[in-house]
Amino acid sequence: MTELPARRLLLVHAHPDDESINNGATMAKYAAEGAQVTLVTCTRGEEGEVIPPALAHLAPDREDRLGPHRVGELAAAMKELGVTDHRFLGGPGRYRDSGMMGTEQNHRDGAFWSADVDEAAAHLVAVVRSVRPQVLVTYDPDGGYGHPDHIQAHRVAMRAAELAAEPDFRRDLGAPHRIAKTYWNRVPRTVAEEGFARLRAAGAFPRTASVADVPGVVDDELVTAAIDGTAHAGRKAAAMRAHVTQITVEGEFFALSNDLGQPLFTTEYYQLVRGEAGAPAGRREDDLFAGVTS
Repeated sequence: MTELPARRLLLVHAHPDDESINNGATMAKYAAEGAQVTLVTCTRGEEGEVIPPALAHLAPDREDRLGPHRVGELAAAMKELGVTDHRFLGGPGRYRDSGMMGTEQNHRDGAFWSADVDEAAAHLVAVVRSVRPQVLVTYDPDGGYGHPDHIQAHRVAMRAAELAAEPDFRRDLGAPHRIAKTYWNRVPRTVAEEGFARLRAAGAFPRTASVADVPGVVDDELVTAAIDGTAHAGRKAAAMRAHVTQITVEGEFFALSNDLGQPLFTTEYYQLVRGEAGAPAGRREDDLFAGVTS
């Protein structure tokens, strides 16, 4: 059996680009430090809107070839971040992007939102038992902003963490493994407010989003970890640019297909929801592996 790296981080995301926006600096930092960084993406993002007019033909209401294209964008983004282990849940195309909440795409054949949670979680259990991460990062129960695929990614990730540790569950998927620490993506409200103040002062985009549009914004006291990724800011921005159909980056800011400017955060924030904190009470961790012993 190949010896595993000392530190192993697993991230579970809904679509290509979510990882770079939420965790690009964190992923680049730990990859550069020699940790095993594994990304599992649950869909290919087939229902995304396309920004560049030259690629508009890929859209789901035209050629419906956006999913395979975004697989390539994700690979390019991971190269920028130095991440070599990136996978799709159950294989590329196993689950389809479900579209926004309340749309008919939610219930199409293969839509991730309609998937059986335990069945989908079993695919992730196989990954967990193979790479044996000490740390898991995913979304909160609302998926950060209510998108059905983000909510489902949360459900699948949390369930897989439970099932992977159960000795009697699917031994054909590998030996049981208990993840030491689980985090949800967060942004402190004051950090989001300061970021939008900088954006308005810079005038990078004609129109701006609002704090309410940023996934995972919570009151500051709920945030338990802050990962300083400023040394990897360029790599995060490059990874986001690799998702060319979905993101426009201008300096320290970016916009999605709605062309509403948002701040690009290079310190990334988390809330520990399972496991023991590696910092004194009242202080934020500066390392997701703090307190991990093996």
